[in-house]
Amino acid sequence: MEFQNLLLEVDGGIAVLTINRPKALNALNRETLAELAEALDELGSDDEVKAIVLTGAGEKAFVAGADIKELAENSALESNDHSKFGQSLMDLIEDLGVPTIAAINGFALGGGLELAMACTIRIAASGAKLGQPEINLGVIPGFGGTQRLPRLVGMGRALHMILTGDPIDAETALDWGLVTAVYPAEELLDQARKLAAKLAGKSPFTLRVAAETVRHGMEMAFTEAVAYEASQFGLSAASQDYQEGMHAFLEKRKAEFKGF
Repeated sequence: MEFQNLLLEVDGGIAVLTINRPKALNALNRETLAELAEALDELGSDDEVKAIVLTGAGEKAFVAGADIKELAENSALESNDHSKFGQSLMDLIEDLGVPTIAAINGFALGGGLELAMACTIRIAASGAKLGQPEINLGVIPGFGGTQRLPRLVGMGRALHMILTGDPIDAETALDWGLVTAVYPAEELLDQARKLAAKLAGKSPFTLRVAAETVRHGMEMAFTEAVAYEASQFGLSAASQDYQEGMHAFLEKRKAEFKGF
């Protein structure tokens, strides 16, 4: 795959996908959104890819938001379509079936934070800033931010971020559960690769079932959710990876998962 605005490196089952518009702070213009959709769709269908790290080029930004020049020209109908396309990309990431790690190396604002929130796991550099500043432009988040943010940090904190537009630092994001780890900037990508390697050693099938169970269960009443969990537990137990994992444990050896 060749792209204008992305860099892709695949090694040992781990893909590192870098948004490569550092002069624009990796802003998500239409072309970049389309390239992300193409790249992630291809990576998600590649059985050799076990985990994906998503990050931004340069030292300043993961993704500093949308391309404001493009947005300023949109009509209300075009804005609606743009929102739906961005939401479809975030849904693609969330439902990819391959674990994704957002390595937030700087500003993750607007669409950048929405992109990170669609990933399975988020880690950040110590100097990163995360926010939904759309209110300052007279608009609301449109790529799922009004829905994913409160599910991650709670309604009160989400409303504070969305209504003030004020960003939070990486340490606050860690305290709020928006990210799961904070590292010095120079260590971030290595730590993301280590985490990806750990995930790549698990059963791909079980990883997918576990992530689906957590996400979909969050949308259900508790009694319905635990019933769903039981069915998903049964589904995972029907896999060859289940048999391999159990026997490897009993035989005191490392499991060799096949992904089915």
